[in-house]
Amino acid sequence: MDTEDKPRSTMTGAARKVVIAGVGGTVTAAGIAMLVLPGPGILTIVGGLAILSQEFDGARRWLDKLRATVRGRRDAAHSGEAASVGGDATGPPEE
Repeated sequence: MDTEDKPRSTMTGAARKVVIAGVGGTVTAAGIAMLVLPGPGILTIVGGLAILSQEFDGARRWLDKLRATVRGRRDAAHSGEAASVGGDATGPPEE
């Protein structure tokens, strides 16, 4: 009998969820710590959310919102709609 034909046992599904929660939660917590410590905090948080989104819909929704925000800002920057800080490149801002 092919292993793909067998239904997953409840214990295997529960164990998978626990492992994903542990690994994803640890990576996300490390990313939060890296916001004040040296390291790629935001990137690590995104990685943790990506791991958690494999099993948890709430993490998937956060990750989808983050992706939409990044796409919107990227598109705005490419179209020249991004607000410049401190005036344009030709001189100081006018008062």
